[in-house]
Amino acid sequence: MLEEITKAISVLEKGGLILYPTDTIWGIGCDATNEEAVQKIYSLKKRADSKALLCLVANDAMLEKYVDHIPDVAYDLIDLSERPITIIYDQPRGIAKNLVAEDNTLGIRIASDKFCQYLINNFKKPLVSTSANISGEPTPKNFGQISDTILKGVDYAVALYRDKENGAPSSIIKLSSDATVKVIRT
Repeated sequence: MLEEITKAISVLEKGGLILYPTDTIWGIGCDATNEEAVQKIYSLKKRADSKALLCLVANDAMLEKYVDHIPDVAYDLIDLSERPITIIYDQPRGIAKNLVAEDNTLGIRIASDKFCQYLINNFKKPLVSTSANISGEPTPKNFGQISDTILKGVDYAVALYRDKENGAPSSIIKLSSDATVKVIRT
């Protein structure tokens, strides 16, 4: 695992794209603070950059570094959720501008699997995480279903867990600074 983390970080530090297993699906990732790298993902996925992407952080401390105000209920939701949960926060900071939605929000998930946690901790920055497909096409259920376009479009594909089926997508909840809670996907 350490060798894969080292290879992935080398690509991320150069502004490259990786294909990696997350706690939910195989994802395309990059440095969430690098606008040029984020733009490469939009281009590869043929996705309008008005459609926001989400990012993964390793722990609460990293989350707090990139969000101005985290409502207390967010910690409860994260702790009590039985599956991965992405929370959309107001006023992210220190993130690539083209990753932030037009309403100044960003979906962030604390990674729950060891590989992602180690990768993000060692990289010391959040990672973009978006499904490994062209926009509008079905999400691949496993590594073997990822299209050649995506495989050729990334700079490195992590050589771990390629035989694993994807888990369920994360729940998505929007928590506004004014205490409004909106369930986007259960």
